[in-house]
Amino acid sequence: MTVHTPDAAPRIALHHAVLADLSGSKPKRLVRAMEYQAEDLSGTAQYAFEADFQQALRAAEAGDQLVEMWRKQLVQWDFTENPLWSAASPRTEERRADIYRELAVEEETAKLLDTVCPVPLVPGPVVISKDFKAWRTVESKHGREWYWPRYSALLSKKGWSEEAVAGVDLAADSVVERLADPTRPDAYQSKGLVVGYVQSGKTANFTGVIAKAMDAGYRLIIVLGGTLNLLRDQTQRRLDKELVGRENIMGGGSEYDSDYYDDPEWLQRKFVEFGDRPSALGGFDIVRLTTRHDDYKALLQGITALEFEKQEPAVPLYDARNLHRSAARLMVVKKNKSVLGKLVKDLKKIRTPLSEIPVLIIDDESDEASVNTSRPKPDADRTAINQKISELLTLLPRAQYVGYTATPYANVFIDPSDTADIFPKDFIISLPRPEGYMGASDFHDFDSDDPDEQRTYATSNEMAHVRDVVVSDEDDTEPLERAIDMYVLTAAMKLFRRDRDVLGEDYFRHHTMLIHESNWVESHRELLSRITKLWWQAGYSSSPGHARLRTLFESDIAPVSAVRAAGYGIPDTYDQLMPYVGPAVMNISADQKPIIVVNGDKDIETGEADFDRRPIWKILIGGQKLSRGFTVEGLTVSYFRRRSTNASALMQMGRWFGFREGYRDLVRLYIGREEEHGKQDIDLYKAFESVCMDEESFRRELEQYAVMVDGVPQVTPAQVPPLVSQHLPLLKPTSANKMYNARLVEIRSPGLWREPFGYPSRSVDLRHNTNLWSPIFDRLSTATTDYAYHFPEKGIVHRVTALTGRLEPAEFLDIIREMRWLTLGQFDPHIEYLTAITRGPAAAVDEWIVLAPQTMRGATREVALGATGRSFTRWERVRRRDPLFGAISTSRHRSIAMRVAGGLPDSGDLNTESLAADGRGTVMLYPVVEPRYSADISPEGHIDPGKLVIGFGFVAPASARGYDDRIIRFRTIDSTDAVIVDVPHDEND
Repeated sequence: MTVHTPDAAPRIALHHAVLADLSGSKPKRLVRAMEYQAEDLSGTAQYAFEADFQQALRAAEAGDQLVEMWRKQLVQWDFTENPLWSAASPRTEERRADIYRELAVEEETAKLLDTVCPVPLVPGPVVISKDFKAWRTVESKHGREWYWPRYSALLSKKGWSEEAVAGVDLAADSVVERLADPTRPDAYQSKGLVVGYVQSGKTANFTGVIAKAMDAGYRLIIVLGGTLNLLRDQTQRRLDKELVGRENIMGGGSEYDSDYYDDPEWLQRKFVEFGDRPSALGGFDIVRLTTRHDDYKALLQGITALEFEKQEPAVPLYDARNLHRSAARLMVVKKNKSVLGKLVKDLKKIRTPLSEIPVLIIDDESDEASVNTSRPKPDADRTAINQKISELLTLLPRAQYVGYTATPYANVFIDPSDTADIFPKDFIISLPRPEGYMGASDFHDFDSDDPDEQRTYATSNEMAHVRDVVVSDEDDTEPLERAIDMYVLTAAMKLFRRDRDVLGEDYFRHHTMLIHESNWVESHRELLSRITKLWWQAGYSSSPGHARLRTLFESDIAPVSAVRAAGYGIPDTYDQLMPYVGPAVMNISADQKPIIVVNGDKDIETGEADFDRRPIWKILIGGQKLSRGFTVEGLTVSYFRRRSTNASALMQMGRWFGFREGYRDLVRLYIGREEEHGKQDIDLYKAFESVCMDEESFRRELEQYAVMVDGVPQVTPAQVPPLVSQHLPLLKPTSANKMYNARLVEIRSPGLWREPFGYPSRSVDLRHNTNLWSPIFDRLSTATTDYAYHFPEKGIVHRVTALTGRLEPAEFLDIIREMRWLTLGQFDPHIEYLTAITRGPAAAVDEWIVLAPQTMRGATREVALGATGRSFTRWERVRRRDPLFGAISTSRHRSIAMRVAGGLPDSGDLNTESLAADGRGTVMLYPVVEPRYSADISPEGHIDPGKLVIGFGFVAPASARGYDDRIIRFRTIDSTDAVIVDVPHDEND
């Protein structure tokens, strides 16, 4: 055989042919596939195929075409769910090894591919689901996928990574496979909920779901696009541009007759194109029943358009012979009683039997307006929008309902027994946090090991991005002026980076500031007047103006960007940035309107705040219209003082969440730290922190319980409500009229850290708890021991210096049973579990290791405890979610505790490993003195026990799973007070 190394072009052609053949199938012997394809490729002689491949991989540079081709294919195989050729989990080293085995490549080739195309670490969606009948197979998809491949290609063209596109593919598949098979003879109506993050790309996910569902046979797609015209219009345009496509929009007419005839991106041909009508290319057309600015219209036009054609009149529409030869209908409908009423009325008039139409209903922001908020009783009427959605679901027996939200609490509290409602009875899917997303946790310092005085711009999200707004006597002129100055500075920084980093004219197309103080139109008028005055008096071209900006640059922008710019340009001095200030101010002041008030549809209809039609560098003032779904593009500075009484509403107001490529370090949040006089104090920043903790707790619970046990789901969607937590008593998860009763009976937590927050505040209760724990402090070692946990993959080590002791299982159980809490019974679900693993047939704990962390650095603050009055490190913590504490522990403490209990692998530390053993749990103790009582401590460390909180956290042995492998046991109560779920346990337990 002649050994020949081809030029790059023939090599690329060969690999393109090989990968085209492998795409959509299992990995196959690579060299054999290359030999086969080489026979048909002119200019490619026989050669040492794999050696040449290895040589090309070694020489590959960033963006190499060959590498990108292989990355795309490997990601496809990495993400495939349950393939016949691999039993390994997706996105693991084991899965990749199976791929290389099937390809039959040499070890050197596998190593090189791992180097240039590492295993993606993108997490998959978390799914809580009822059992479902699998119907989507490779065979069922073959030859019928039309819109999904084109949509995924568009995402790649937009710059999405292969991993990100594969993540959308996987998440969309997770939804569609849980819908009913559109061709099944019997009608089944599935209902589900998809939980994303605020401003995190939920639209991209449900666009993928729509594409896959239409390809599978769903022929009527109803998208409920929010309660406002601007939200509906935004969703319509996005779907038209990225999914429906130019040919379907024109419908055979002229492009100038389109409703997008004056849209810049339509004229620039940025809407997806197919080359011809899809039906002429072997696909199927999409008929739009709504347009960019026109919601659903009734009467003849609607009725005619809703009629479905049948190629085989003798068989139902859902029969594959008709379904896959019929056009799909798409409408984006505002959640409005009148509009939905027109649709319901027209559906009742069409000739096509409604029982034959496979329908998909996508409900964007499904916790707003869609949920029935009437008091749950038999004779109560539903609220208007909920009534219309229920009518649609009743009319359309083959309708599948999928709600999308970032705040799912209202949806999971819907009465599960109400079959006409939208409770997600079949599945709840939690989408992973996207790469590059900037969310609530990026503005807070969760799990920080550093005390406040040791935080830096590099280690503290709060220091980097959050600026306090403390207002006195209703005068917020100074903080508003400072926030506007920051907006101008960040504008200049973007222009500087566009030049310095050669990013292109459209890289920072939008640059916005959001001011959100009130929902009231009158307040907006007053605020507009004040901000307009501040803007024109700012004097950004004057010496005083530049002096202010210089100070702000040197004290804020420069030090933050120095450690968080991620390689983007930073001026050495303000003088280097100054030439960009003038152009920035001119961009913002263009048309003499630096400020836009968004509180009426006319603002969008006139194009003032239409991000699709023009670049916008403006200050936006808004309320409700900017609190739900509407994406504020280019948002860099937010000024927020709006109150809310529930977590869902507050989280939705967080428009500063989103993707901030190229200016993440410039993002600033100016937020109220205390509310107005005369109202109950709520620190808005701490309220957001609380909401973030609630959200992450909910997602962690879903992830934990999504793991199947013996092939059976641990929980179904009807059992989810008790997983909703609440860290701030003043801030309910959602509005009271959306919450139903759910009673949590038991929380099992083998190998997991658990820490209470609700310690009592009454002196008599605190004194009682201190007396319970004092004998345990007496028994702790007199000398400290250094413990460590090594994370070699992260390059960090957690270290703890602690006193050590031991507790018998019955002792620990007796103490926590006797403890008093802020709310009666709040610790009972944990006590139920600890009782089960301490006594009876489920007993699985032999002893508890007690650790009392001690601070060795700086001036050690101590408190005297126990009968002998020994000194122990005291921990100063405030009730940050008054009357609840935040976390008392730190992440470095928790890792040691989890290792001792078997919840983490080997620590790499001899002292830590000496404590780890099967059947052993860990308790960590923290004597806490609130700062308000610090002055009450005597020089010897004595303090009234009624002013001392004995905080603790525990990790049960990893093997202590209880009487079965399930993790929770609870009851949920429906509107008739019937018990829906009560997982039984052994009678002897």
